[in-house]
Amino acid sequence: MHTTLSTKPGRHDHPPQPRPEQAPERPQPRPRRVGPIDRLALHMGVALIKWGRRPGAVRTPAPVAVEAEEWEAALRIRQERERAEERLRVDLLGYRMTVPFR
Repeated sequence: MHTTLSTKPGRHDHPPQPRPEQAPERPQPRPRRVGPIDRLALHMGVALIKWGRRPGAVRTPAPVAVEAEEWEAALRIRQERERAEERLRVDLLGYRMTVPFR
């Protein structure tokens, strides 16, 4: 059986590594102190998260007929606003189509 080696002859391992007893001594890194600004930022972040998760105000139930009328009025207002935006968009598109590009 023929064997083909993929590495150059004479190179069988990695370059020599220093032994642990020969490694240079490194000073231990000092623990990072937390300053007052870091603590303030942490407390502010936690307070903002708590504030954002607070429960919403509970509305008292209103009579169904009044609520339905308010809902329909709000729906009509929203539809009119959407129609006005669409008209504005069409007007701007027509303006862009007629004005030459500079």
